[in-house]
Amino acid sequence: MQKIIFTVTNDLNYDQRMQRICSSLQHNGFEVLLVGVKRKKSQELSHQVFRQKRISIFFEKSFLFYAEYNIKLFFFLLFSKTDAICAIDLDTIIPCYLASKFKKIIRVYDAHELFTELNEVINNKPVKWFWTKVEQFFVPKFLYGYTVNEFIKEEFRRRYQSNFAVIRNLPVRNLENLQVEKSNEKFIIYQGSVNYGRGFEQLIPAMKNVNCKLHIYGVGNYFNQVKDLIRDNNLEEKVILFGAILSNGLKNITPTAKFGITIFEREGLNQYYSLANRFFDYIMAKIPQICVNYPEYKKINDEYNIALLVEDIKPETLSKAMNELLNNEELYSQLKANCLKARTELNWQHEEKKLIQYWKSIFI
Repeated sequence: MQKIIFTVTNDLNYDQRMQRICSSLQHNGFEVLLVGVKRKKSQELSHQVFRQKRISIFFEKSFLFYAEYNIKLFFFLLFSKTDAICAIDLDTIIPCYLASKFKKIIRVYDAHELFTELNEVINNKPVKWFWTKVEQFFVPKFLYGYTVNEFIKEEFRRRYQSNFAVIRNLPVRNLENLQVEKSNEKFIIYQGSVNYGRGFEQLIPAMKNVNCKLHIYGVGNYFNQVKDLIRDNNLEEKVILFGAILSNGLKNITPTAKFGITIFEREGLNQYYSLANRFFDYIMAKIPQICVNYPEYKKINDEYNIALLVEDIKPETLSKAMNELLNNEELYSQLKANCLKARTELNWQHEEKKLIQYWKSIFI
C-alpha cells in the first residue's frame, strides 16, 4: 500500500476539499496522511478515515508564520516514511520539494488556485515578487501535478510547459441522506472564506435594498472589515456573521437557504478564472445562486442554467439580481429544477475516479 502525505496551511477541520481527496484515496488502496497547522484556537480534530497531523506554531500571521511552518514541515517530512509528498498550493511547495529531493521520492503539486494571482498577493508588491519567484523556481521541478480547472492548467502550460491534469473540486452527492430541518425564516447564504476580493464592499450595501436576511458562514482575512461594513451600513439585524462551521453542519444549513452568493472582484486572473467550491455546493444543495459572469462559471451555466449571472458586482446590480430571484417565482423554480438535474453529474462520485486513476498512474 503506497503512502502519501498531503500538506496544507489550513485548519484541517474546515478543509472540505482535502477531506474529500484524502478520503477517496484512503478508500481506494492508499495510506494517506494530511498535515496542517495547529493554532492556539484550533479545536479538536474531527474524525476522518485517513490519518491527520497538526504542526504547532508560535507565529500565526505574516512571513513569520510561513517561515516557521515551512521549516517545521520540512523536518517532519524528512523523517516521515512515505512514498510520495503532495504540496497543496505554493505555501507548502518549498519543504515538499526539498524533502522529496533528499528522500528521492515522488512529489506532486496540487494547484488549488493560481496562487500568484490571489487578490491579497497582487496588491502587495514584495509578496507578489516573492511568490512569483517561488512559483518560477519550484513548479517546473514537479513532474506530476493537477489543478481545479482548464484555465489554470493552460496557464501552467503557458508559463512552464507543464502538463497538469484537471480534477474539479466537486461536492459529494449525499445530501439526500441528510436530515435537513427547513427554516421558517427566509435567508440568502454566502459560504466560504471571508477574504479580500470577495465583493463584500459591494454585497453588504446592496442588502439595504433587499427584503431578506443574508447569512455569512466562514472566516478569513477580511472578517473584521466585514463586521465594520455591517455596522457602518446599519445592517446588524439583516446581515449576520456565523463564523466557521464544520462541513457536516453546513451541509444541513445550505439547503434551507433561498439562494446562494458567488461573487468575486474582477482584479487578478485567479478570481476572474476561478471556480469556487461554493458554486458547486449550492448546486448540490439544490438552491439557485447569484454568480459573476466569469468564463468558468458561464461555461457551466450555459450547459446547466443553475444561476442568475451578473455582469458586475456593483451594489445596485447585486440588489436588482437578488430581488429578481426573490420575486420571480418562475425563474426561481426553473433554476432550482435545473440544480436537481446538474447535481447528478457535477458530484465527487464522478470526479474522484479521475483522482484515483491519476494517483495509480503515478506509481505504475
